Order: sequence, then C-alpha cells, then structure tokens
Amino acid sequence: MKIFLILGAVNAFLAVALGAFGAHGLEGKLTEKYLKVWETGVTYHMYHALGLLFIAFLANKFPDSGMVNLSGWLMMVGIILFSGSLYVLSTSGIKVLGAITPLGGVAFLIAWVLVVLTAIREL
Repeated sequence: MKIFLILGAVNAFLAVALGAFGAHGLEGKLTEKYLKVWETGVTYHMYHALGLLFIAFLANKFPDSGMVNLSGWLMMVGIILFSGSLYVLSTSGIKVLGAITPLGGVAFLIAWVLVVLTAIREL
C-alpha cells in the first residue's frame, strides 16, 4: 500500500508541475497541436496519479490481492508509456513515439479491469 501512496502522490506532484510547465514554459515554443498533445499527457497523468492513490486504498483494504498490486504497477507503466511518450512527442516532434502511446493506454485499461475484477471478487 505504501508504495502506491508514494507513487500516487509523486505523480500527482509531477502532473501539476508538468501542467504548469506546459502552460507557461512551453507557450510560444510549441505549436497549438503539440501543446494539446502535452495537455493530454498531463490530463491522463493526473487521472492515473489519482488512480494510484485509489489503488493504495484498495491495497490497504485487500492486502492479499495480487490483482490490486498488478493494477497499481500497470497504472505506473501506463503513466510512463502513455504520458511519457506524449511529453517527448510534443517536445521533440518524433512521430514514431505515437506508436508507444497506445501501449500505455492498454496498460491503463487492463489496470481498471483488474479493479473491477477485484470488486467482483472481494466485495
């Protein structure tokens, strides 16, 4: 539980910092298209930082659930692959990075399915 609480809080901090950087530090340096890409990365980063905090709560409630643990790690992988690839894509313009983004999206989806399965199994 402790690791997901820490990861959630650190990632929420990073999402706020990267959002502010995008709004102030990248304004005028990126095209409108790439600013929107950056914003999408920040939005999903924050949603899943909050998801990690939720996973910490679930891990505390269901300490023996491997699905909860896997869900947390998949959210972390999703943040790195999804949001991370969007941050790099928007600042570098390397379009091939767009191929990595869906892998992060799949990690997010599987993580949320595991939360649903945990609810069905444990509640």
